[in-house]
Amino acid sequence: QVQLVESGGGLVQAGGSLRLSCAASGRTFSMYAMGWFRQAPGKEREFVAAINWIGGSTHYADSVKGRFTISRVNAKNTLYLQMNSLKPEDTAVYYCAAHRSIVVLTAPYDYDYWGQGTQVTVSS
Repeated sequence: QVQLVESGGGLVQAGGSLRLSCAASGRTFSMYAMGWFRQAPGKEREFVAAINWIGGSTHYADSVKGRFTISRVNAKNTLYLQMNSLKPEDTAVYYCAAHRSIVVLTAPYDYDYWGQGTQVTVSS
């Protein structure tokens, strides 16, 4: 089992940047593929980005491609999401999640462990 805690959310003006972090407990962090999801009020939770066990493979939703970067530092048990050129449409609660599959997964149903979420609000 792994415990996940997100941080780094906040209020930012359109065009600005934020860097989200997800701190994971446990000594087997490198065995978990990780993902970022977001959920806006009245919307379903949607995929944002995913990364494999060692960080060599990534996948992004079309809506964030070219603006967001997912990365991980296994030695620090930490997952990151660098968000640049933020838009009001990016406003949501952002969640990090983990699963034990060797493949990159994009459906929230495929993830076993979730953080509590961190609010990102982008003003226009």
